[in-house]
Amino acid sequence: MKTKFKKISDSRVEITVTLEKEDLKKAEEKALKKLAQEIKVEGFRKGKVPAEVARKFIPENDLNAETIDFAVRSTVIEAFQKEEKSPLVLPAVNVTKYVPGEMAEYTATADIIPEVKIGDFKKLGVKKEEVKIAKKDIDEVLDNIANSFAEKKAIKKAAALGDEVIIDFVGKKDGEAFRGGSAKDYKLTLGSKTFIPGFEDSIVGHEPGDKFDLKLTFPKDYGVSDLAGAKTVFEILVKQVNEITKPKIDDELAKKCGPFKTVEELKADIEKNLKAQHNHRVEEKFKDDLIKAFVAKSKIPTPEILIDDQVRAIREDMTRNAESRGMSLEDFLKANNETMENWEKEARKIATERVKASLALQTLAVEQKITVSDDLVNAKIAELRDVYKKSPEALKNLKNPNVKNDIKNRLIIEATINFLADANK
Repeated sequence: MKTKFKKISDSRVEITVTLEKEDLKKAEEKALKKLAQEIKVEGFRKGKVPAEVARKFIPENDLNAETIDFAVRSTVIEAFQKEEKSPLVLPAVNVTKYVPGEMAEYTATADIIPEVKIGDFKKLGVKKEEVKIAKKDIDEVLDNIANSFAEKKAIKKAAALGDEVIIDFVGKKDGEAFRGGSAKDYKLTLGSKTFIPGFEDSIVGHEPGDKFDLKLTFPKDYGVSDLAGAKTVFEILVKQVNEITKPKIDDELAKKCGPFKTVEELKADIEKNLKAQHNHRVEEKFKDDLIKAFVAKSKIPTPEILIDDQVRAIREDMTRNAESRGMSLEDFLKANNETMENWEKEARKIATERVKASLALQTLAVEQKITVSDDLVNAKIAELRDVYKKSPEALKNLKNPNVKNDIKNRLIIEATINFLADANK
């Protein structure tokens, strides 16, 4: 077998393969053996016909077609290996010459894992944010805790700011109810600014049993284009008014929240948890910024097939998200004032960034000989088994060698990101 390499682009190649007599002889033997299993010859059981006997009964065109098929399938990957290229999918083959028993020639075209030239990973100039917890952050958590212990008491008087109301409402535009504008037994704390301006303030002063129409104009910058700046009417029924009594933020409240004797101990615990949350967020952002800076300093060809795969994955995630809300992807995008065309452009941009990051990190892992132990991989699989213990299908998938290899690759990428972070601290 002889090969001739041609570069089509940074991530796509064509290899011309020439097969000689010996290559075709081996392929013909395999083809003959296969076809012999399928024919019937008097005096022999089906599948037991000797190859040389079967040859006399097999049409020459059938044998030639099967031979070239075996010849291509048995040599195409070897041809890429010979040229030290790794195809991302099975190459597209075109047979250009075939003289049975003498020679054959075909071209094999495929996207390959491109040659990535990574930049200096130690001088990326990315700074990590400082973590600062303000007093107002702690006070906000304390207020939320107090709200969770608040007592609600139904009252027979006009609602005031700070009260909770239970309402039925129907929002209409041009006399027709619009999507997402209706609800029954909706609990709303007046003054929470949950609804558009004017909605909550207009309920203040109304008593249980009051039924009224509320004319409101949506803000011009509202997220749903059909409602932005629209004049609407809400039909509202106030079913109940609850007076909310919040407990004092003191030692007694602290004791209800856990093993705390004083409110100062509770505040210290809140500050500790907030710091942990902020540290995690800051660390993740630091790593994301490092990867972007690393990619920017590297030369990374992006095979279209990898980008297409990522776009498909993004679309599937978005579709599942939309379906969980009882909507199609198209309706979900429309509700968020987005067109399919713009979304696809943005999805392709994100997909390209993901592919570049993945290829850069894979190359860094190889160059720095970053790997993970089998013990770590097995521990991760054991962790996933516990997570999916109620899903027989997921547990079955974890036994698949390809899944195990995928888990190992993900762990290597995680280790490489940590390596990149350590190199830039």
